[in-house]
Amino acid sequence: MRRKNAYLRIEIFLIMLLLILGINSMFYNFLSNYYMIAFLIIVLVIFKIFFGFEKDRHRYVKDIILNFVIYLLTFFILYYLSGLIITFARSGNYYTLSGFINYTLRLFCYIVLREYLRFQFLNKCDDSKIASLLVLLFFIFLDITNNLYFYSFSDKYTTFLFFALYVFPFVSNNILASFLSEKVGYLPCIFFMSIITLYPYVLPIIPNPSKYITSIVNVIFPIIVLYKSYVFFKKEDDDYIQRDYNKRKISMMFICLIVTVILVYFISGYFKYHALAVASGSMVPAIDKGDVVIVEKINDNYTSLEVGDVIAFKYSDTIIIHRIVNIVVDRGEYFFYTKGDSNKDADNFVIENDMIEGIVKMRIPYIGMPTVWLNEV
Repeated sequence: MRRKNAYLRIEIFLIMLLLILGINSMFYNFLSNYYMIAFLIIVLVIFKIFFGFEKDRHRYVKDIILNFVIYLLTFFILYYLSGLIITFARSGNYYTLSGFINYTLRLFCYIVLREYLRFQFLNKCDDSKIASLLVLLFFIFLDITNNLYFYSFSDKYTTFLFFALYVFPFVSNNILASFLSEKVGYLPCIFFMSIITLYPYVLPIIPNPSKYITSIVNVIFPIIVLYKSYVFFKKEDDDYIQRDYNKRKISMMFICLIVTVILVYFISGYFKYHALAVASGSMVPAIDKGDVVIVEKINDNYTSLEVGDVIAFKYSDTIIIHRIVNIVVDRGEYFFYTKGDSNKDADNFVIENDMIEGIVKMRIPYIGMPTVWLNEV
């Protein structure tokens, strides 16, 4: 009887929180940015006063985090390889102090507070299906509320996009987080959700898929992780898990980590060499449309460039690959005149030093063709 009363109190508390979120969404919409952080802190304080906190005594925390590392690294390897097909985009201005405070730090605080609160709720109502369902609904609506402030519903299409890009992934992520919170506590949830949420604000360059592909990936990936985690917990032989399973996974983790770092920074242009897909036929026959070229940075060593070199340069926010046909030096400044091999005339603009991305060193035929096709659709 006492246990049922405890469940009832938690259910009433959750219903009140859902009503607050509903009123906020329909009328005020003030729960955004750090106001949402303050809201979660207040909820945690009230929860502590009326229900008390439980300690995290779950097993397999290290094992499941190790699994997550491998899943995430595999995801990033495949995701960044797909960038050769779906193109890349530079991350926004998140590396300033303002960007760190308003985006990275705020989201990290939100994730930590959310997952700790989820853990406390689920520990108090683990035997009540109604309370557990209310917990899931509360955190789905919490995520929706946290993003409403940044979205406008101007027509049916934008409403559909909001459901596709946010609501469906939120449902998928929260089902995974609730499962993990019950099985292994809040630490693995914080680890996984922080990486999958914050990587666009931390990595210098990210793949640039369509909104629909983004939605599909954000829904399916948590489901795959949920299935793999479920299979993991079905294993009952602890010795097998600890001795054989972990040794192989640690080796795999380091391999995936090395491949991921190299792949991300190679594509990002932080190495001396980086790859570019050619989207036009202006350099035929030397370079065909759909080829990928490897570009070497020249690091301000413009004196090394000669007439006949093929360079990559930025003009009007577009990367162009043309051949140098003339070089003019004026008061120590170098000015380059370029032309596409298949063009009749030279380019009608001058290339200055700061426009040059690098010199083309190698051509890989046709592997950039999917990028070109997708950009032309």
